[in-house]
Amino acid sequence: MGRIAIIGGGVVGLSTGIALLDAGQAVVLVDDDDAGQAASWGNAGHIAVEQVAPLASLSLLRSVPRRLFVRGGALDFPLSAIGTWLPFGLRLMAAARPARFRQGSDALRGLLARAMPAWEALVDRIGAPDLLRQDGHYVQWSDADVAAAGRAAWEAADIGTAQVGDVSAADLSRLSGLTSAPAAGAIRFAGSGQISDLGALRHALRAAFVARGGEIVGRCATAIRDGARVVAPGIDADRVIICAGVRSRPLMEALGHRAPMIAERGYHIRADATGWPADLPPVVYEDRSMIVTRYADCVQAASFVELGRVDAPADPRKWDRLERHVAELGLPVRGPFTRWMGCRPTLPDYLPAIGRSDRADNLFYAFGHQHLGLTLAPITARLMAAIVTGTEPALPVAPFDIGRFA
Repeated sequence: MGRIAIIGGGVVGLSTGIALLDAGQAVVLVDDDDAGQAASWGNAGHIAVEQVAPLASLSLLRSVPRRLFVRGGALDFPLSAIGTWLPFGLRLMAAARPARFRQGSDALRGLLARAMPAWEALVDRIGAPDLLRQDGHYVQWSDADVAAAGRAAWEAADIGTAQVGDVSAADLSRLSGLTSAPAAGAIRFAGSGQISDLGALRHALRAAFVARGGEIVGRCATAIRDGARVVAPGIDADRVIICAGVRSRPLMEALGHRAPMIAERGYHIRADATGWPADLPPVVYEDRSMIVTRYADCVQAASFVELGRVDAPADPRKWDRLERHVAELGLPVRGPFTRWMGCRPTLPDYLPAIGRSDRADNLFYAFGHQHLGLTLAPITARLMAAIVTGTEPALPVAPFDIGRFA
């Protein structure tokens, strides 16, 4: 067999490329994101093994009014994008029905149970074990009543292989020392983790890919039909894998697949890390829907679920609100801030699309990982390597077949 072309060089595409090279395949990766601005490299860095329940749920739908951006929440439906988010929302409501929700939870649970071991193996293979930290994360609240309700909700939730427990007195004191007012309550998760530096992860994955004989072509790619097969024009390859994140939708739909994916846009601000403890795991300020993560040389605050168009301009009010949250909490995070916005690739049932096309036998795909792209990249790569090489995947992939939207 000839080479495999992977379209998209985010964390899923790079991880898949490395897995295929390790399986003896020849791989070329096509990626025009020279500056590393994709969602893979601007997220919260959280290995979120606890997020078993898909966001397509009845409980989420009931909570929409109080989560709206105009009411101080993190969820926004820009009026200018109503033609995008309204059809998506209708499909999400259908996916939130109890039977569909249970099926989605079961499928995600299987992936997430293998996520951390897959990460451990990947960072070891690329010679960068220090990039993975497995010291959990905190969830903190500023109001006692909200804290009690939040703690009860997490204790009742399906969190897969993660565990949730009380924080120690020392931990609570440390968390309270970061804010102008003492924490009203906090819990600590075990079993989750973080990437210590997303930029370093990108460089390590790209270096490992090239060291194994992979080729990176720095340009925008497309895929077209050539009779019964798919080709990437200008790329010498006989198999194609679409891993282009939110831009996978037009590629897949041009090839005859329905991929009703939306750009679920998130925002972050970053500042110099001085003043934030280097060894502190991520902290979720849940009553502000904000997660703060320390990386090697910066501290980042991230939030928002803005359902909109890929090409719409960023909304500066989101960055302003993040800066206001930081100031009101009294966090030791000082500007100047750098600002970023990225598009999470989200399908209506909040499950990824992983599989082989039934329209062309040389077309494969892995995209639509919503908030879990970083978490699920290495296990997705293992599944893709099995699918492409014709071996048995580690778990059933039928729930992730894009044909579910046909």
